[in-house]
Amino acid sequence: MQSEKKTYVTRPLMPPLEAFIPYLEQIWDNQQLTNNGPCHQQLEEALADYLGVEHLCLFSNGTMALLTALQALRVTGEVITTPYSFVATAHSLLWNGLTPVFVDTEPGGFNLDAEQIEQAITSHTTAIMPVHCYGLPCNTARIQQIADLYGLKVIYDAAHAFGVRQQGRSVLLEGDLSVLSFHATKVFNTIEGGAIICHDASMKRRIDLLKNFGIADENTVVAAGINGKMNELQAAWGLLQLQHIDSAIEQRTALYTQFRQGLEGIDGITLPSVPEGLGWNYAYFPVVVEDNYPLTRDELFDALVARNIIPRRYFYPLITSFHMYRHARGAEPEALPNAHFVADRVICLPFYPGLESGVVSKIVNIVAGQARPA
Repeated sequence: MQSEKKTYVTRPLMPPLEAFIPYLEQIWDNQQLTNNGPCHQQLEEALADYLGVEHLCLFSNGTMALLTALQALRVTGEVITTPYSFVATAHSLLWNGLTPVFVDTEPGGFNLDAEQIEQAITSHTTAIMPVHCYGLPCNTARIQQIADLYGLKVIYDAAHAFGVRQQGRSVLLEGDLSVLSFHATKVFNTIEGGAIICHDASMKRRIDLLKNFGIADENTVVAAGINGKMNELQAAWGLLQLQHIDSAIEQRTALYTQFRQGLEGIDGITLPSVPEGLGWNYAYFPVVVEDNYPLTRDELFDALVARNIIPRRYFYPLITSFHMYRHARGAEPEALPNAHFVADRVICLPFYPGLESGVVSKIVNIVAGQARPA
C-alpha cells in the first residue's frame, strides 16, 4: 500500500475545535446571527485596540470593503493603482465604474513606484490606490505628498498589512482609508472577512450605513448601500484567532529566520528586503529567482511541486495581462518593466504557523540543490 502524499500549502492558524464551542454557545444563547451582534461589536473593539487604530468597520470580505471604501470617499473618474496585486484591487475600481490607470512598481521592490505617480495624473484623476504588497509598506510619505499637492484621495489596499507598524505607528493610519483582508490565508483571519480603517467617527458612520443597505433606522434608507456585513460566526472565529495572533506572528518570525539563514548566499536567489525598524507581520516569504539561477522561476516551481511542496506565484500574471485590463492606460508591457520582472520571477514559499522546521529544511535543500553545478 502506497503511503499518502503530504502536500504543504499555505493554510490558516487552526486553534483547537473545542476552543470555538463557547463562542457557538454564546451565539446560540443570544439568538442573533448577524446585523451587528455582540461578537461583531466585540471584535471591532478588540481589533481596533490591537491594531492601534480608533475607528474600524468590519466587513464580510476584503473585496466588499474595497468596493465600499471607494463609495465612502465618493471617488470618481481615474484611479492610479498597481498592476502587481491580486485582481480584487483593480476589480473594485471597475465595479465602481472607475477607470484604473496603472503605474509600474519600484525598482527592486514590489510596491507602486511613488516617483512615477505624478506623470500619470490627469484632470480626471481623483484617487490613488496603492498596495502594501506582502505587508511591506509603500512609500507612504511621498504618496501623501503627491496626493496633497493634487487634491487626491488615497485608499490603501492593506490586505497583507495586518499589524504592520512604521516607527511604532500603524501603517493602517496612512491615507484616507486602509482596507484589510481577513481571508483564511491571511496572518489574521475570520475565514472570510475584511475591514476598513478610517480616521473619524463621521466616516465610520457613513461606512457602517453603506455596508448595511444604507439603512439609518427601521423606516429610513439614506444611501444606496450594499450588504457587506460580517456575521456572528465569522466574528466569533476572529475573536478566537485574535487570542493566538501574537503566537502566530512569533512562529512566522522564526520561520522567516530559518528560511533566510538557509537561503542567503545562494546565487540567483534574492530574498525580501525588510526596512530596519519595521514592525513587519511576516505575511509571506517571497523570493526572486534571478537570471543567474540555473532554473527559471517556473522550473523551480515545478521542481518543488514534484516533491509535494506547493509554492505560489504571487502575483502572476500581472493584472494588466488579463483581457479586461490590457487596454487600460499604463497597461502596455513597455510601461511596466519592473512589474513584469517580478511577476516572472517571484515565488512565494509555503509559510504559515505550524509549518515544521524539517519541511523548511527540505524546501531550502531543494532550492539550494538546484543551484549546485551538476
